[in-house]
Amino acid sequence: MSTKVRAPAVAGLFYPGNATELRDVVSGYLSQAPTTAGPIPKALIVPHAGYIYSGVIAAAAYSQVVQLRRQIRRIVLIGPSHRVYLRGMAVPAAEVFQTPLGMVPVDRDLKTRLLEHEQVIESDAPHASEHSLEVQLPFLQMMFDDFTLLPVALGSASPPAVAAALADVWGDEETLVLVSSDLSHYLPYDEARAVDAGTSTAILRNEATLTGEQACGCIGINGLTFLARQRSARIEEIARCNSGDTAGDRTRVVGYGAFALHESAR
Repeated sequence: MSTKVRAPAVAGLFYPGNATELRDVVSGYLSQAPTTAGPIPKALIVPHAGYIYSGVIAAAAYSQVVQLRRQIRRIVLIGPSHRVYLRGMAVPAAEVFQTPLGMVPVDRDLKTRLLEHEQVIESDAPHASEHSLEVQLPFLQMMFDDFTLLPVALGSASPPAVAAALADVWGDEETLVLVSSDLSHYLPYDEARAVDAGTSTAILRNEATLTGEQACGCIGINGLTFLARQRSARIEEIARCNSGDTAGDRTRVVGYGAFALHESAR
């Protein structure tokens, strides 16, 4: 019986389609990211635009967990369904996700656990062309030796519903949780900076109230902040900019932020 593969949809568009070039690009971003000596986060909020736009911010997030190469065994990755209307949340029927760097197996146990939730369905359609999850994979493949993935596409779902799903697959120190989201879209540069500053403040306060105008992945962020409040966890900003700072003009920009969730000592 053949393995069901989710093939890359945006290789050569959002990131290099050539494996050697992709390794070099990701390594370059990670090598330029500031290193940290603080506590290791349990969850990260990461952007998902083309690498020339948001790669530097994604790398700033991933640099927080680069020392966990041999520790991380499971990665829970949630992000918005941009192209397929979806009520609730969807895990794929596909058994592996492919990028130019190879195959990433879908975690069967975590997927089975999540499917017990009423708002979670199994469907490949939301995943087939979704970039918000795919663009994270080359970073993860470069950083971690051997891991399974639970990819979750998010449609309309309440913060408590997303938080409950995350809590069920939260796991231990071998599990990393990632929420994929960009910030504001297509505002003038200065207006975007002001809007994104307000969005950052809301995230740092664990306010599960973001709208789609503030973050395209607001469903995932709101679920994470709702859970953070339940677990008395704190979220910190790592880095923030917009496309006007990286590879675009400043008339219509997209905002990007990297955030880390730290669990309270128990």
